[in-house]
Amino acid sequence: MLRQDSNDDTEDVSLFDADEEVSTRSKKSKIRHPVASFFHLFFRVSAIIVYLLCELISSSFIACMVSIILLLSCDFWTVKNVTGRLMVGLRWWNQVDDDGKSHWVFEARKASAQGKKVSSEAESRIFWLGLITCPVIWVIFAFSALFSFKVKWLAVVTMGVVLQGANLYGYIKCKVGRRTNLTSMATSYLGRQFLRQPLDAVTRSAFFPALSGARGGT
Repeated sequence: MLRQDSNDDTEDVSLFDADEEVSTRSKKSKIRHPVASFFHLFFRVSAIIVYLLCELISSSFIACMVSIILLLSCDFWTVKNVTGRLMVGLRWWNQVDDDGKSHWVFEARKASAQGKKVSSEAESRIFWLGLITCPVIWVIFAFSALFSFKVKWLAVVTMGVVLQGANLYGYIKCKVGRRTNLTSMATSYLGRQFLRQPLDAVTRSAFFPALSGARGGT
């Protein structure tokens, strides 16, 4: 395993494995971890179904809320610690050092010496599509609950947005952290260049007239 923190570059793992070569078509479509792929979608999809059908399943709001939160919590732990590592070779967590500073830590699994892929294309698609789609659905639920004045459901949908959004943020930051750092460096450099140009113009306009006036006086 390759362990790196937020100050270092993470290994570039392709989204949907688009830029990785595969020897045969069967290897590209093969799901190597069917149990992990199933539970990657099971908990998050179940939470959405329970939320949509809660009034038909049970008349107790507390029972529905507890069921949804339990499913969301199981999904958060499973995706963060199991399915990301098995399906795309990535893992992330946040730790606090002795000084109280928070640090993002990422792991990316290297390809084997035989050149085998970290994951199959099918698993990668399942992972990223499930990771991205479900938080978007919870955001839609949040706006729907807000505009329909279902205040009691706001805590539930907010929990869905926070837990699934945290996993989405962690894995995206794990995957594109290096590119983000490079973009920040480029943006900072261009900003300094744009700031330097007007300063140079002001300096020249103030310096050269004074210089020409001094030469004229001699």
